[in-house]
Order: sequence, then C-alpha cells, then structure tokens
Amino acid sequence: MATRVRILGIDPGSRSTGYGVIDTDGFRHSHVCSGFVKIDGEHIAERLGVIFTAVGGLIQQWRPDVMAIEQVFMNRNADSALKLGQARGAAICAGVNAGLTVGEYTPRAIKKAVTGQGAADKNQMQQMMQILLKLDELPQSDAADALAISVCHAHHLHVRNSGVASGVKRGRWV
Repeated sequence: MATRVRILGIDPGSRSTGYGVIDTDGFRHSHVCSGFVKIDGEHIAERLGVIFTAVGGLIQQWRPDVMAIEQVFMNRNADSALKLGQARGAAICAGVNAGLTVGEYTPRAIKKAVTGQGAADKNQMQQMMQILLKLDELPQSDAADALAISVCHAHHLHVRNSGVASGVKRGRWV
C-alpha cells in the first residue's frame, strides 16, 4: 500500500454507534477523528434512520476511501443480536450508498489485530488505540472500538497489497 488510504471504522449499536477515521500507508496510522453518535428514538426504525443519516454525514465530511464494520456476534440475547444486525445494515447501506467498499471483521479478529489476542477487554482496546494512534487521552469505548476496526482493516489491506495473502494480485487492496 504505497499511497495513503482513509478508512472509516464503524462500531454499530442501536443506542450508540462509534466511528473512527484514520489515514494509513499500511505501516503508520494517524488519527483523523473519532467519536460516537448517541442514537435517540422510541422506535427502531427511527434509530436506524439516525444511524444511516449520521454515517452518511461522516462519509460526506471526512471522505473515506473505504469503510470497515464489526460483524454481528450471537450473544445470549437474540433480540440484541437482531438490533445490532439492523444497526449494521443501516451503516453498511450508508457506506454502499456513497460508493464505498465495506470490510467486515469479527470482534475476535479486530481484537487480535490490535492487541495480539482475541479476548482483549474494553480497557485494553482503549489503551492500545491511545498508544497506536498517539492520542492525548483514552478514547471513549465506542470510539476506541471503531478506531480498532479501522486499524484492523488497515492491516488487512496491507497484507493483501503486499501479496502475502494467497491469490491476491499486487496493487489491489480491496
């Protein structure tokens, strides 16, 4: 990956959706912005509309080249997993609507890419994002997760670009 790539990472949630934008050349990552969108609304349809609009606004403002998002994991509560899946769908639709390619990663893959282990806790993720991106303070939890998703995607793109991944042509990163 010879040129810089801007990545928008999304940590979807039906009540709070984290976002993190980084620029990367595959080796060095720099923080552009991060935060979270508090999702208000009595009905799920309203909240999904807020997510779609907010992610669309972030794309318009920060002009990422690609987007990455966390995959749904099945928890004990099927209703929570369903709502998370719907939040993901709204964010993915905003990215695709803007013409972005969207990478998807499991929570375990994201944690492993950032901390070296797939079972890192929230605090470890926040600390690693502060260190890796040279942030002055710990990022908020949802923002840290979104930044970690961006960093995971950067690592994935770098491996694909370097030709390390089998069957990948040099120079194609998505």
